[in-house]
Amino acid sequence: MAGVCLVAAIVALSAAAPLLAPYDPDAVDAPVRLAPIGAAAHLLGTDDLGRDLLSRLLWGGRVSLVVGLLPVGLAVAVGVTLGAISGYWRGMVDGLMMRCLDVLLAFPAYLLAIAIVSALGPGLSNAILAIAVVSSASFARLVRGSVLSLREREFVYAARLAGAGDARIIWRHVLPNVLSPVIVFATLEAGRTIIFAAGLSFLGLGAQPPTAEWGAMLAQGRGVLNIAPHVASLPGVAIVLVSLGLNVFGDGLRDALDPRSTRAL
Repeated sequence: MAGVCLVAAIVALSAAAPLLAPYDPDAVDAPVRLAPIGAAAHLLGTDDLGRDLLSRLLWGGRVSLVVGLLPVGLAVAVGVTLGAISGYWRGMVDGLMMRCLDVLLAFPAYLLAIAIVSALGPGLSNAILAIAVVSSASFARLVRGSVLSLREREFVYAARLAGAGDARIIWRHVLPNVLSPVIVFATLEAGRTIIFAAGLSFLGLGAQPPTAEWGAMLAQGRGVLNIAPHVASLPGVAIVLVSLGLNVFGDGLRDALDPRSTRAL
């Protein structure tokens, strides 16, 4: 519940950015550049161009959350579909899909994402696509392992004897039984993709200036780290908090959905 409350608070603040942000996040005001935290008219200070950091954090949260969470949704859709097909039909289909996934999993995730974005060009949409491609292999592996055991269960044989087709068996009988581990893994993966997306923006492969995004703000603040550490530390704290909240929520959800857990009994 602590993780849910933390993530919900960050999402609510980001969603209400048009109402809460005191300034335009891209408005430049050179005379007040690098204002410290608590400065007059700028609660969290300003960056090296005089842009209000509170406004940029609020608006940047909208971009960072979308870039971090949307790839998880795409990865779940693709990974669950591939994993269910591979695990249920096995044979040549399973062998071909798994060898393709092995190729994806053989590369370090960050390097593969950087290679994909470099090939497609920097930008938010390409960063989302790259993260989704990298994450989908893990979901497919997870679902395939569950489906391989479920396809031999009695209720699947009963549905097949009742005349149900393969598509109906997968959709109505197999997938509902693999949703719990998928939901838990997706929650934990969301925390990782938030950092993943921020890392790509930090390297200049995600959000492009002057877009307010936490990873890009972190990269812009490293140049003034010695004289104005708050410019880089504030978006860094925001990334840590949302990632921490998602991971704590995922741990609690795993305990709640695990029938072998003492908390679930």
